[in-house]
This record gives sequence, structure tokens and C-alpha cells, in this order.
Amino acid sequence: MKYKGIICDLDGTLLNKEHTITQETKDIIKKVIEKGVKFFIATGRHHCDAITFKNMLELDSFLITSNGAKVHDYNNKEILSNNISKELSKELFQYKCNEKLHKNIYLNDKWYAESPLEGALLFHKESGFHHDIVNFDTLVGNEATKFFFMCEDEECITNLEKDLKEKFSTGLNITQSLSTCLEVMKEGVSKASAIKEVLKREGLNSDEVIAFGDGLNDLEMLSFVGQGFIMGNGSKRLKELLPNNEVIKTNEENGVAEKLKELFL
Repeated sequence: MKYKGIICDLDGTLLNKEHTITQETKDIIKKVIEKGVKFFIATGRHHCDAITFKNMLELDSFLITSNGAKVHDYNNKEILSNNISKELSKELFQYKCNEKLHKNIYLNDKWYAESPLEGALLFHKESGFHHDIVNFDTLVGNEATKFFFMCEDEECITNLEKDLKEKFSTGLNITQSLSTCLEVMKEGVSKASAIKEVLKREGLNSDEVIAFGDGLNDLEMLSFVGQGFIMGNGSKRLKELLPNNEVIKTNEENGVAEKLKELFL
């Protein structure tokens, strides 16, 4: 089959360890787009952050961000927004977690954190997008786009995931994007849910597109499309859940570019 669309995650997938896109990858994507193939970014990042990479690739396409909670059109106008309700957001704002955990939230055009996150600027050096420090009690009454918790202690993240899933049996989608990062969106929200809307507007069927990802927040997306590729550096749990999906080279080996070259050039 001649695929008509490509959907790609950013961190750990399209971006290398320097958190940017290599020139080789840019060149390959440009050649593929020139053949009439659509290229979409689908990321857990905030849209104010991810737009930097959309512009870097000179993409004329929809932008899927916050793990599918937000979609912006060709002109960067918001066309889809699925926030966590005020009631559930309040519970999450006031949720008391392990002191090791770093709690964050995306709300409107802002990224808020309770305390400074060391190393955050390294991940966002291309965009300059950064977090504002705030007391989360002052945010109660707002709908949140996404909560996420970070900790270098992987066991701490695993325990948090278990606790939140027990406490919030309905209303939320709780998933790990990394072994050190747990993300929380509205129930039913995923990259796949946003992709369905984008493909509908583009007149494409799911079996006409491919996708690339590395984390558990890519699970629904990689299962939904015609062919989903897992990065060599991807989550072990993701590979176990999708045993029939092809594992390609790592993000450090320009895995996405190499597979696109094989399929389209």
C-alpha cells in the first residue's frame, strides 16, 4: 500500500538526545512531503512548545499536543480541546504525593509547576518554553489540559500510577510517557482519539497512515494506524504490549528517517 500520512511522536522518537531534529531527518522528511505525503506531529508536549518543531520542519498540517487533548489546525488555531473537568482537576491539584515527585500541569497557554524542575530547560532549549512556579491551590476552579508527574525513581512513578488508578477508577486516562514520567488526561483522550479527528478532516483512513512512537502514551496511536513502528529505544512495556509491531533503529540512529527512506524514497 502507498501510505498517505505519517504521524510522529517527538521525545525519544523524532528528537535525538540533544532534544532536537537532526539535519538528516529534516532533509528526509522534506523529500517525503514533496511526494505529497502528509506529516503530523503527535506529542505529549504543550502546543506552545511543539509548534517550534512544526515550524522547524516547515509543516503545513495539524498539530496534536498534550497527548491528544489539544489539536491545532494549519493556521495554529485550536480546533479541539478536551480538558479534565474542574471537579477532577481540583482533586489532582490537591492530591498529596510523595515528596520525590515533581507535579506539573498544562493549563491554557501555560505550564505550571510547584517547584523548579532541574534540567527542564535542556528539554525545551529549542522553544524556550518553560514552567512558571505557582501554588497549585491557587489554580483550583480551573479545568486542566494535562497533569504530569516526574521522578528519577522509577519505582516511585510505578507506585503513583497504581495509586491514581485506584483512586480515580473513572474520568481519567493515566499513562507513562517515560519510566520517569506519569501523565494524566481526561478519560478517552489519547493521541489516537485526536488522530481520528485529524484523519476525518483530511479525508484519510487509519490504514493509510503510519506512526512512530517510543512510550506507553503512544500505545493507542500505534495500535490504531495502518502500521505502527516502535523505536529501538522504546519502552519495554510498549514492545511487550505490541509484539507484532516492528521495532526500528533508535532515535540516536535517526530511526524515523531511515524507515521513511526505506518506505518512500
